[in-house]
Parts: sequence; structure tokens; C-alpha cells
Amino acid sequence: MSGHRHKGRECALQIMYQVDAGTDVGEALLDFFAHFALSQEGIDFATRLVRGTVSHQPEIDSKIAEHSQKWRLDRMAVVDRNVLRLATYELTYTPELPPKVVLDEWIEVAKRFGTEHSGAFVNGILDSML
Repeated sequence: MSGHRHKGRECALQIMYQVDAGTDVGEALLDFFAHFALSQEGIDFATRLVRGTVSHQPEIDSKIAEHSQKWRLDRMAVVDRNVLRLATYELTYTPELPPKVVLDEWIEVAKRFGTEHSGAFVNGILDSML
């Protein structure tokens, strides 16, 4: 596991939380990196994840909805929804990373930032995508 990628994923989730609340993507990125120290590799990775996720969000949301029949996106916890968006982006648009690694990383992020049920919830939906 690459340290800058792990930290970049955690930061990307926090930035996506801001974006989900209505903050402009560019503003959310600038604001976050102005207040939190991260390596340049981590900043680059988090930025790529956030910008890629936002640019493909309609397709990503559609794919998540397809695999979470019992849960509408607007009814999901904000953390879970954004973990799923970022993970789906990574699984779909970054084929150079092994899907199992991406899945495991995002489940860990969900457990850290979400509820006690987030890890299992995210695992179930991402696993059905694979």
C-alpha cells in the first residue's frame, strides 16, 4: 500500500464531503490543502480522484444505483455515498491499480470515517460491481 495514495484517498473523501455539501470543487481543493499538510504526491493523487469523480459523477452515480437496489443515493450517509463515488471512479477509470487493492483501501476509509456499518455497506456494493 502506498502511503501517499492512502492519505490521498482520505483527503479526497473529505474534499468530496465539502463538494457534496455544495462547495465548488476548485474552492474545496484549495481550502483543504491550505489547512492540511500532505505530500505533493498525496495532493496530486487526491486532486486527480476528486476531479475525476466529479467529472464522471453522472455515470458513477448511475453505476452505484444499479448495484444498490435497496438504497437511493440521496438516502445514503454522506460518507458512504462519497466513498462509493470515489471508489467507483478508481475502479472504473484507473485500471493500473489492482481492483482488490482499491476495494480494500476504500473499505478501510469507510470504516475510519463512516459508521460502524459503513465498511460492510461499502464492501457489499463495491463487491457486486466487481
